[in-house]
Amino acid sequence: MKKALLPLMLLVTGICFSQTVALESFGTGFSSPVEITHAGDTRLFVVERGGAIKILNANGTVNPTPFLNLSGIISSGGERGLLGLAFHPNYSTNGFFYVNYTNTAGNTVISRYSVNSGNPDVANASSASILLTITQPYSNHNGGSVKFGPDGYLYIGMGDGGSGGDPENRAQNINELLGKMLRIDVNNGTPYGIPANNPYVGIAGADEIWAIGVRNPWKFSFNRSNGDLWIADVGQNNFEEINKVSSTQAGLNYGWRCYEGNAAYNATGCAAQSTMTFPLAVTTHSAGNCSITGGYVYTGTTYPNFQNKYFFTDYCASKIGMVDNSGNITYSANFSGNSFVTFGEDNNGELYVGSINNGTIYKIKDSSLGTSDFSKTAFTVYPNPARAEINIKSSGSNFPTEVTVFDMNGKQVAFQKTQNPELNTIKTSHLATGLYLLHIMDNNGNTATHKLAIE
Repeated sequence: MKKALLPLMLLVTGICFSQTVALESFGTGFSSPVEITHAGDTRLFVVERGGAIKILNANGTVNPTPFLNLSGIISSGGERGLLGLAFHPNYSTNGFFYVNYTNTAGNTVISRYSVNSGNPDVANASSASILLTITQPYSNHNGGSVKFGPDGYLYIGMGDGGSGGDPENRAQNINELLGKMLRIDVNNGTPYGIPANNPYVGIAGADEIWAIGVRNPWKFSFNRSNGDLWIADVGQNNFEEINKVSSTQAGLNYGWRCYEGNAAYNATGCAAQSTMTFPLAVTTHSAGNCSITGGYVYTGTTYPNFQNKYFFTDYCASKIGMVDNSGNITYSANFSGNSFVTFGEDNNGELYVGSINNGTIYKIKDSSLGTSDFSKTAFTVYPNPARAEINIKSSGSNFPTEVTVFDMNGKQVAFQKTQNPELNTIKTSHLATGLYLLHIMDNNGNTATHKLAIE
């Protein structure tokens, strides 16, 4: 399959490792892709807003028969349609998966399906079991994402019901499921159970609620390395939110409609500001943004420069952003002609992004530094992977004068001055197993970066 590399330059703050974000066309021909996920194997499952779920294989081909087609039971268009897909943590043994769609009445439905017992590439369309139906008063702000958390429970992102400004104050109403993050137990109860530590169990408030005060959490995800919950919440007039919390923090209030981002929006009748959780980072509409799409924290191993960065985008800005754990945001250049509305993560933690207007799924790459590329200068570094030591061999007139090793958080873990014009040995026995970045400065003041693996 023909691949097209589309470079996007990205400047990283802090300790700067030069990188080039590139998008490689990975799968084409989709109609309004709104979700990309996996089932624990090499396949990607692409959800189309019109109701189809299609399988995108590791070689970039798309199965001619959809995994599932729900076009006959949904309403589609605008913010409605088939919006979310999550595979059960034990999918390989029970074959269960869960979808989020708006039905023909325009209401949100969370439903469970099963894979066909004789064909892993096709679902059993007659296996539907509706778990939850939530009435939607307006056509917008339906949320969409469903994800299993590290605790094994199913999380559901619900918008505030729509219109503008949350006119019925649903997001702050603990008896409403709209404007909330919900958490249910799909392994117990009929049709589901309530986790015992949900914040409103046994007291006033809807038992399904995990957190309140969101406007439209179109996309949220869990960092699969540490379980942190990242919520990208679509804003109203001025601000888009990126929220990050521990997945164990129950009963949080993210502030909407009282606050949009960090600014007061409509604080009439609201609880004290000190009771609310404010975003890690915000983006403004003055920069051309209008509707944030959240992605994932990169946990793959191919591109160490991406480690510990959360990827996001905006429907109107056509560029990809990254934010670190301190809330520092960096952006790519504008990628004209695309409106990105979903990210995807494969079973290895590599990331993808989908364009709703050209139907293409792109793989996100760092074209400046991948683990398959260890020789970007005249220096040869060996052995790599290494254990007790590495050798840096020169070829040509330049030779190393300084060697610095950084871990994936940008912390310097080794430094050595060198003068041998032919061969230098660097001790690495003190380094823990993992990936590192090796910066080599030569006698002309030039710096080269190599990947270093310690085993």
